[in-house]
Amino acid sequence: MTMVQKRNMSLDNASQPFRPMHDELVPSRYALKVGDIDVLVISDGVLHLPTTVLVANADPAARQAVIDQLMLPPEMLDWPLNVVVVRSGGKTILIDAGAGLNSNLPKAGQLGHRLEAAGIDLADLTDVVLTHLHMDHVGGLLVDGVKEQLRADLRIHVAAAEVKFWAKPDFSLVSMPEGFPEVLESTAQKFLREYRSYLRTFEEQHEVAPGVLVTRTGGHTPGHSVVRLRSGGERLTFAGDAVFQVGFDHPDVHNGFEHDPMDAARVRIGLLRELAESGEMLLATHLSFPSICHVKLDGDVFRWVPVTWDY
Repeated sequence: MTMVQKRNMSLDNASQPFRPMHDELVPSRYALKVGDIDVLVISDGVLHLPTTVLVANADPAARQAVIDQLMLPPEMLDWPLNVVVVRSGGKTILIDAGAGLNSNLPKAGQLGHRLEAAGIDLADLTDVVLTHLHMDHVGGLLVDGVKEQLRADLRIHVAAAEVKFWAKPDFSLVSMPEGFPEVLESTAQKFLREYRSYLRTFEEQHEVAPGVLVTRTGGHTPGHSVVRLRSGGERLTFAGDAVFQVGFDHPDVHNGFEHDPMDAARVRIGLLRELAESGEMLLATHLSFPSICHVKLDGDVFRWVPVTWDY
């Protein structure tokens, strides 16, 4: 048996067969198993952002060298946006909710119809885990009509430190495009108003379902968290925004959305070292879909080793 058994099909079990509804030329869903845990990676689309946002703390010459080395577009970049659905212990768990319908992010917000295409109804969700409260992670829950389709007993898991931070957020160390801090703040606070009664906060970690553990890391935001899957000797970590494309070759470089850049780099380096040593799978929000990869240590930097697409 391979470390992670992959199967490119719906998460639906035999009693609820795969129901394709939207025919897309671009693949947007990828399924695998981690032991007995079903995992479905879903692309919510892409974020159209200035390339320099990914290399926020370098001087112009060093920034251009990184852009050239990684062959990034010189001006604007389509940054991938992935979410995950997990089934374990009779629970169906959405990890992050995508951007929703947001005029600031017109190429994202695909989660709703892609869940439908996978045969997953919003009413199927028993739990939601939010790695943090940036708008590209909570916006999907703010789309008109979504809340009305969710279960009344839905549990939304988020670090207590994250909820506290967004009551009065600090943007003093970020390097975001103009207008983004205001939109991020208003979106997070709208989410907290609308979903306060659904929140189940935790301090450092919480087991959401058998083998599904959410752990606060801090760094990107004070309450940023990762989700670790463990079953049958197999392991996978969903790193949220702790890891991004530039962070492998340049782990000390931060992107403009990190509220504590130094701590974010510390978290990133520690997590990448851990994953390189364990050999487990990595998923992340902003790695190219389906983002499933291994991490290899190469001197003082890391190598992103994508898994082979399994049909």
